[in-house]
Amino acid sequence: MTGESQDGVCPPQIQRALDEHTTLTLAYLDEAGFPQACAVFYAATDVPTLVFVSSADTAHGRALLATGSGAPVAFTAQRDEQTWTDITGIQGRGTCHRLTGHAAAAARRAYAQRFPFIDTAPNLSRALDSTDFWEIRPHWLRLVDNTRGFGHKTEWTPKTQN
Repeated sequence: MTGESQDGVCPPQIQRALDEHTTLTLAYLDEAGFPQACAVFYAATDVPTLVFVSSADTAHGRALLATGSGAPVAFTAQRDEQTWTDITGIQGRGTCHRLTGHAAAAARRAYAQRFPFIDTAPNLSRALDSTDFWEIRPHWLRLVDNTRGFGHKTEWTPKTQN
């Protein structure tokens, strides 16, 4: 393992990688307890937390709500069509919950900043206003960056786990 952060601050290379990607694969347990995964567009905050949109009526929305607050999740984010020598991506674990009130409004702002075309398309903007916002609070993040050497990893665990 290289580059592990000991001070509780997310290493800039991990934050940069989160900011460079737009889609993550979210893994969770469905309502019957079986592993499932779905792809969602996300925006990273500087905490870092990850926010995404999805209706609470989707299979993953129902499953995330069924666990109460803080559903355990795992996720990955990476570019498509990489070769072995240039693989870069994020792996993570954390908890996920639906946002309401001021937190949902802040998530909407972060999401619209990440995807500015949404607010220029009235139908997309209306859709965004009528869906649910979710937040992933990472408990552990790993950046894999083969451009720095095969198997190069940087990990981060916040000092205070959420």
